[in-house]
Amino acid sequence: MEKILTFAVPCYNSAAYMDHCVQTLLTGGEDVEIILVDDGSTKDDTPAICDRYAAQYPDIIRVIHQENGGHGEGVNQGIRNARGLYYKVVDSDDWLDTNALQAVLEKLRECAKWPKPLDLLIANYVYEHVEDQTQRVMHYRNIFPENRVFTWEEIGRFRPSQYLLMHSVIYRTQLLRDCGLELPKHTFYVDNIFVYQPLPFVESIYYMDLDLYRYFIGRADQSVNEKVMVGRVDQQIRVTKLMIVAHDLRRVKLEHPKLGRYMLSYLSMMMTISSIFLNIAGTPEALGHKTELWEYLRTVDQGLYHKLKYRAMSAVGVFPGYQGRKLSVQLYHVAQHIYKFN
Repeated sequence: MEKILTFAVPCYNSAAYMDHCVQTLLTGGEDVEIILVDDGSTKDDTPAICDRYAAQYPDIIRVIHQENGGHGEGVNQGIRNARGLYYKVVDSDDWLDTNALQAVLEKLRECAKWPKPLDLLIANYVYEHVEDQTQRVMHYRNIFPENRVFTWEEIGRFRPSQYLLMHSVIYRTQLLRDCGLELPKHTFYVDNIFVYQPLPFVESIYYMDLDLYRYFIGRADQSVNEKVMVGRVDQQIRVTKLMIVAHDLRRVKLEHPKLGRYMLSYLSMMMTISSIFLNIAGTPEALGHKTELWEYLRTVDQGLYHKLKYRAMSAVGVFPGYQGRKLSVQLYHVAQHIYKFN
């Protein structure tokens, strides 16, 4: 591989904010590659900005112009074309802490010299709330050993607010290719698949307690905005179904019990989110989709269905009756107020 780390930056009409993102990535210098994927932008100068950066930094930045394929296809293009030993996705409205990036790159340079390179590096991310100018750091100190290589057998328990998101992971590029990762086109929320599917293929992990990724929260059109999520709940369902069939969790749990427990919890969270947003929509059609989603899980894996439906988190989304649905939405809003995740 020609570079230590590839950044893939899917860009869709991102002209208003992408400069800040790219400037932070450029501080990585010659060891990084930045692939700007212009996802069919037509409403602003995103294509021209991408080309300008590529002309200005030809040894660091490459541009891929594609017909609109959605965020997932932007990630796919990055994986197909990456020249870096490691791979990280950075959304064009987010950015990286430049000091933390230097520390991460130093570690990855070291990993690149090992006989068997590291599979997964994890760092913290920070919710940057534009509305009230507050921050919330999401760390993993209670879960992972720090500053040494470890395996799934050594991890602790995740809290309900702690999951590995796209913002916290840096995968070895070839591992993503070898595990057959291919995200669906024209679908939001595929970052969940990006993190989830490769996990059983990971043999070595390293955690750095650094606040690397800055996750911008607050744009009205953002995919995690509640009204937007209700309108796109069909895509949330699609992603959840793909995750249901991605792995046999019983086999994962036999080989790596703690990883299996975590992946079960992650899938439970996805079922809960889908169920709650269908409850928020509240139409007969939406409630029918909720029933169909749980029936889909039951037909795929009846044992998994029973484990998830009566799990504490998942049960919140399937409280029976109108009052049960109302309670599930209220509990969701309480969690949203505490953790401020959208």
